[in-house]
Amino acid sequence: MSTILHTFENGTALAEGLADAVRARLAAAIDARGAASIAVSGGSTPKAFFQALSQRELDWAKVTVTLVDERFVPQENERSNHGLVAQNLLQNEAAMAHFVPLYHAAATAEEAATLASQSVAAIGTPFDVVVLGMGTDGHTASFFPGGTRLKEAIDPATPRGVITMEAEGAGEIRLTFTFSSLQDAGLLVLHIEGDGKKEVLARAEAPGDEAEMPIRAMLRRATSPLQIYWAP
Repeated sequence: MSTILHTFENGTALAEGLADAVRARLAAAIDARGAASIAVSGGSTPKAFFQALSQRELDWAKVTVTLVDERFVPQENERSNHGLVAQNLLQNEAAMAHFVPLYHAAATAEEAATLASQSVAAIGTPFDVVVLGMGTDGHTASFFPGGTRLKEAIDPATPRGVITMEAEGAGEIRLTFTFSSLQDAGLLVLHIEGDGKKEVLARAEAPGDEAEMPIRAMLRRATSPLQIYWAP
């Protein structure tokens, strides 16, 4: 699978450039079929990008937003990706977008994953845009090294949908889309910043086990070109 590297002077320039690229892809989808979809990652890295995208002019009422993964916590929890997106992306012009959460106040995380799979099935895949992040351990989405369901999560034959994941150091139980749900997005992005993440990416691009660095599944087997957006 091919990768395309986009390098920016700093994080601000990256956020603006990525916001322009995402806005263009979403607008093209709306023109083509009257609707668009985007799945985004959490963490601190995408905040500036979210804020930039929220100000882009677009028919946001026709855009559905969801998450590539989520902690099994309610929106009010400070570690909730939903909360991060609500505070930084679903603002300004983007306040009219429709958000589909992965967390549900269910009795168990497994029940929440089932409910999330049902909710997002109506969106349809492939997504128009998927924006991934990457941890220093080589995880992306909630595909963690040593994760309880990692093999299932990164197997392209696993049905599209949301599954649970637990891993040492991950904290809460996670809800994550499967690789099969993300791999063929119209625009598939890996957003990373800092020299440290660039070094992690270089290690992931070298030969090695996908279970050791799950980002390798995206680098090697995604069916859409992986657009890498990086700034020092």
